Amino acid sequence: MGTPAREDTRLSLWRRVRAYAVPPTMIETATARRLAGDWAGACAAARVDLDLAPRTLARTHGTELAARVRADLRRLAPDLLRWHLPRTAPDGLLRPGLTVTLAVYAAHEGPRGRQARPVHLVARTAPAWADAGQRISLALWDGPPAGTPPRRRSAYAPATAHPHPHPSPRFRLDLHRHLWDATRAAELRTRSGADRRPAVPAAPDEPPGPGWAVDRWADEARLLLAADGPAAGPVLVRLTARHRLLLTPEPDGGVRAEPAPTGRRGSARGDRADRRPAVLPDAATWTPPDLALLRAGLVTADDLHPLVAEALVPAHRSALATGRGPVEAGARLVECQGRRHRIALVDGVLTPLDHDPAELRREELLVALSGTPLPCLRAIDEAHRVPEGLTGVRERLAHGDTAGALAVVEALLGPDATLRDGPLRRALERAAERKVLHGLYRAGLRATGPGTVPEPPPAAAPGPDHGRARRTRSPRSTGPAPRPLDRRDHPRHALAR
Repeated sequence: MGTPAREDTRLSLWRRVRAYAVPPTMIETATARRLAGDWAGACAAARVDLDLAPRTLARTHGTELAARVRADLRRLAPDLLRWHLPRTAPDGLLRPGLTVTLAVYAAHEGPRGRQARPVHLVARTAPAWADAGQRISLALWDGPPAGTPPRRRSAYAPATAHPHPHPSPRFRLDLHRHLWDATRAAELRTRSGADRRPAVPAAPDEPPGPGWAVDRWADEARLLLAADGPAAGPVLVRLTARHRLLLTPEPDGGVRAEPAPTGRRGSARGDRADRRPAVLPDAATWTPPDLALLRAGLVTADDLHPLVAEALVPAHRSALATGRGPVEAGARLVECQGRRHRIALVDGVLTPLDHDPAELRREELLVALSGTPLPCLRAIDEAHRVPEGLTGVRERLAHGDTAGALAVVEALLGPDATLRDGPLRRALERAAERKVLHGLYRAGLRATGPGTVPEPPPAAAPGPDHGRARRTRSPRSTGPAPRPLDRRDHPRHALAR
């Protein structure tokens, strides 16, 4: 089918992401702590880890940089950052193994008054094998160590060394501070094009088509060139893995678009700047999903983050999120012995209400002797193994909302219920195991994936005539060397915005 069908699939995925990825309780807690001046508490509420020590910045990077970083941390809305970070299909999880620049501190004095090189405030996501909880980390990046040639990281390197510490030029938010800075969130309306009518592409079945912010590319390209380069020059727009455009701003205010030459360097002519054009950030390439969902009528302003809703719908004033709460579990009806019987929570346990205790004891003995239980007991057993809200529980666990998933389970089965073997118990056990893997990754105790996959040997050091290290291979190996598991941190499919 054509583009509209793909667009509907994309929006349905984003609708599910907006329902589960950033719970209302997280937004409420993080916002309350941020407004109280507790930026560290807000980060903890939004599941954001700190890999920087603000108290030591003055000694390591100078007092000027320390003051600028503290000011940005006070303006940071970590729940808003989580809301806007890139995600991947088909689950809508955070894009793994990614380093995103939030701010660049170019001109500042280092310790002892020396001019220091630019420092980036970055947000990082864990590799795919350690993404349990969908946690984010904040750190400072000031480039590779000076005087050392770039080397390929060994697969045996500590896990705390991020697989891609260098900020991604495609995913950067330093030019889009409204996506994480609470004081500038209102800029989303103009930067997203919500204040103008959507552009109609000339050919709906060919890119650029629905989903691409074509009407914003010229302005965003000029902002990019003003920040990173000269006033005129090509800007690379990545539409798909094989479809790219080169935008060249013109003096009359327009922009000239042409297909980008194939090849890894982007162009085979001109100097080095022509071969490596600036990349238009992903946030400027696509129409924001919240705006697309609102225009399609799939969500209302109350379903969005309060800061996003106030920017896209100026007349709307969002209060702090109160949470959607657990599922209400009243008495459920079951056809049993030719009548309708009730099962409900009694003293924290799901219990049949229309059977006396003596009858229930006889039925339990019958079940122990391989008999067929009553329909009421079969319904309770099915609810423990495959409850009605199992899909919602799995979605919450995948996005790291363990508290929300347990609240749903307790509302369905009771807080004192004993889980039986089945999909629900396996989902909870799997979430706990992956959380342990993430803890090992954060502690630097594992550099690759699960223990069932053998770790590859360390990569050889680079030779004197080569800048990259060659991967060691077995003498009997005839095919290509296997790819280390710690390098498999990018998904096959990215989620288009």
